[in-house]
Amino acid sequence: MPSSPELAFAFELRAEVGPPLEIGQTVNGLRRIVSILAGTFEGPDLKGRVLPGGADWQVIQPDGFSALDTRYTLETDGGELIYVQNRGIRHAAPDVMNRLLAGQPVDPAQVYFRTVPTFETAAPRLQWLMRSVFLGTGERQPSLVVIRFFRLV
Repeated sequence: MPSSPELAFAFELRAEVGPPLEIGQTVNGLRRIVSILAGTFEGPDLKGRVLPGGADWQVIQPDGFSALDTRYTLETDGGELIYVQNRGIRHAAPDVMNRLLAGQPVDPAQVYFRTVPTFETAAPRLQWLMRSVFLGTGERQPSLVVIRFFRLV
């Protein structure tokens, strides 16, 4: 039996988000855009802030299943820039998803929220971000998203 790969904690991101801009029902589902206003991130090898201007482009199915495509920029305390594209999914029982989508607090343990980020940077010391595979586990609070990123080792 092959051994399972290990995960190493990379950093935690805390992003303040604006109210959803609801485009409406499209052929793909309910389209929403959630602006990223600001935030911070910190881990053993990097720390900094989330720059304003990013967003999460969401498509939500009638049962609440959400496909997420989030793009934003991080700036380390040393001024290094990191472009992030974070694709993921989020789902829960219908009553939980209804409360979450309405902006109400929900227990994160009741929501499956996972992402697969990719990073781009020109910073020499951060090349490891582009040379590894990562997994994110997320929590959605009324005006905050918390994602913990783990590197597959």
